[in-house]
Amino acid sequence: MAAVATAPSKTRAQALRSYDVADFPALTGREEEWRFTPLKRLRGLASADGGTPTTTGLKYEHDPLPAGVTVSTVDHARTGGVLVPFDRISAFAYGRAAEALRVGVAAEAVLDAPATVRVVGGGADGITVGHTVIDLGRFAQGILVLEQTGSTTLADNLEVSVGDGAQFTLVTVTDWAPDAVQAQHLKVLVGRDARLTHIQVTLGGELVRQYTTVAYAGRGGDVEAHGLYFADAGQHLEHRLLVDHSVPDCRSYVNYRGGLQGQGAHTIWVGDVLIQVAATGTDTYEINRNLIMSDGARADSVPNLEIETGEVVGAGHASATARFDDEQLFYLMSRGIGAETARRLVVRGFFAELLGRVPVAPLRERLEAAIEDRLARAGL
Repeated sequence: MAAVATAPSKTRAQALRSYDVADFPALTGREEEWRFTPLKRLRGLASADGGTPTTTGLKYEHDPLPAGVTVSTVDHARTGGVLVPFDRISAFAYGRAAEALRVGVAAEAVLDAPATVRVVGGGADGITVGHTVIDLGRFAQGILVLEQTGSTTLADNLEVSVGDGAQFTLVTVTDWAPDAVQAQHLKVLVGRDARLTHIQVTLGGELVRQYTTVAYAGRGGDVEAHGLYFADAGQHLEHRLLVDHSVPDCRSYVNYRGGLQGQGAHTIWVGDVLIQVAATGTDTYEINRNLIMSDGARADSVPNLEIETGEVVGAGHASATARFDDEQLFYLMSRGIGAETARRLVVRGFFAELLGRVPVAPLRERLEAAIEDRLARAGL
């Protein structure tokens, strides 16, 4: 398929979109979108093209499904409609996928329990491509958990369509094996008067790069995007977001928190919010906070806000990266709490807010245990 746009653009929302790998130039690492990503660690994904061999090294599993939810694998040609690739790796994954995992929630369904689906990698040798489509029907309500586990070298796309009036919470958990590499493009399209809460948790993998795009299909759309990530020694965890406000009277709130410890731990968060001329009545805010717990770790945080109309309800952004909150430590120590205990309380409090948003108790407890294990290894 031909490129959707080819002219140079001033915003990410106007950049080149195409299903054809050949429309995208080869990556060098000097591009603004890739300057933080160590391309050599992508194991060939960065140079992927139509001739690169791929494997089908993914398995799909799910817990018993509540009424109204279906999970199936479908012909890749019958999927889509939400995502058009905007980089070379996404286009490669889209073009080489033979099938897609489809998770559907029927219109007007009200789930009586969370639905949990797993994408399981089958090994890091060779390149795997994947495609997942989540279709939340009109006026549907409930909770969906998508977990990614196992070992892989994966280029994949994830499309989420939120029907008009739907009220849903989507939890995505990336807990790959230590040798896993992933480059993912996630696109969310929110319908009229629909509300989506997306909670993105990233813990596992050697290198994980996840790009999330949010767009609105009608007035009254509301998205809350919460993220929690924790990088250990040698891990590279990169999150990029584009919230594209192109229609009036929509809302977005982005809140990501990251922890880092160990030599070579590196996290990147880039949050782009665009309010286009037509998007009057927009209300948006984004914030990113990072807690560095040892020497040798590095966090990069870049919030960006582009406003093309003055008729907005509110728009703002914030970013902070630090070791510990000195004011919180002082407050606790002034009340007789020892320095080490105070430090542990501050660290756990930093993660508690976002962990508390995970609406599935067994999953929340498992994630809490995983973070506790990492903190214990750091002596906290």
